[in-house]
Amino acid sequence: MAKGRKTGGRKKGIPNRATSAKAAEIESSGLTPLDFMLAVLRDTENDKAMRLAAAKDAAPYVHPKLANIELSGKDGGPLNVSVTRYSDPAQPVDAASQADAGVARAGTGNAPRSPVLAPTIR
Repeated sequence: MAKGRKTGGRKKGIPNRATSAKAAEIESSGLTPLDFMLAVLRDTENDKAMRLAAAKDAAPYVHPKLANIELSGKDGGPLNVSVTRYSDPAQPVDAASQADAGVARAGTGNAPRSPVLAPTIR
């Protein structure tokens, strides 16, 4: 065997015979375990406890869990946030005219969420 590298065998990502056979069997049956759980869930003849259990079991396959993300600044320190104001702070802000200008600029027909922080035409 060569030092530090693979020289033979199955290529990475290619399933072995058992995995391929199992996948082919599931595909030929036409009903995956997820399909079965969803069928149990949708069958109104089943009691609510059974339908709820099927929903709990099927949920991770349909709606993946969101991961928690911890934000930190440089070298693990606190996160620094700066807010840039594009409009001139010396001018009084008229929310209605700012919103109308934002709609015209964006061309979407929707006003920006915060008319005070909307950038002005450059």
